[in-house]
Amino acid sequence: MSPVAAGSGPLGRVDVWADDAALDAAERRLDEWEKSLAERAARAKTLSASIRDLTGTARNADRTVDVTVDSTGLLIDLRLDERIRQQPAAHTARQILETTAAARADLLRKVSDAATEALGDDASARAIIDSYRTRLLPDQGSNHARR
Repeated sequence: MSPVAAGSGPLGRVDVWADDAALDAAERRLDEWEKSLAERAARAKTLSASIRDLTGTARNADRTVDVTVDSTGLLIDLRLDERIRQQPAAHTARQILETTAAARADLLRKVSDAATEALGDDASARAIIDSYRTRLLPDQGSNHARR
């Protein structure tokens, strides 16, 4: 695949391939690279669609609070058992917040599984997972977490 100088022209040095086999090999590598990029783009598009449909769910230990979050971590469903009425409001609020955090952790597990399945264990998958971790679990995601 080493080029050979063939002389110079008005734009400077002109190189030609030493032989047709080297040129064919280079073309094959470029074709494989292009195919690999197209496949990766298709997997990324599929991953994006599947992540959009994910939800996270959690239930607290005494089964009085059930929470569901959407793919962005926003609360989309909250179910409270009637037994909630027998406890202080501050305790109920704490249970809702803790259960919502658990639902976000469930969502992060699902996103991690989907990204790893679609992209393997590579830098792109890790970047997606880290991005979700930072958004869903800010206290655990980085030192720059919002307080």
